[in-house]
Amino acid sequence: MNANPIHQSHPEIVRRLRRAKGHLRSMIDMIETPRPCLEVAQQLHAVKRAIAQAKKTLIHDHIENSLEQIVGPLSRDRRGPVEEFKAITKYL
Repeated sequence: MNANPIHQSHPEIVRRLRRAKGHLRSMIDMIETPRPCLEVAQQLHAVKRAIAQAKKTLIHDHIENSLEQIVGPLSRDRRGPVEEFKAITKYL
């Protein structure tokens, strides 16, 4: 088993993180110029959400792929526990 597999979601996660990286650079400029704190706070919130979504996507993809490697593909009627496990990860 490959310890570091590339999953289907990885390119999208990279795109999200690159976008967040660009936002972070813009935010540094906003603070240095200076821009109103409300605008900076809004951008910080957007970056935080983008990173959180990337993290969630990565974790869900890992759960999906790791479980399928261990137990094999699950039928729709047997996916309940997997979906519940993915749902609880929002509390990480």
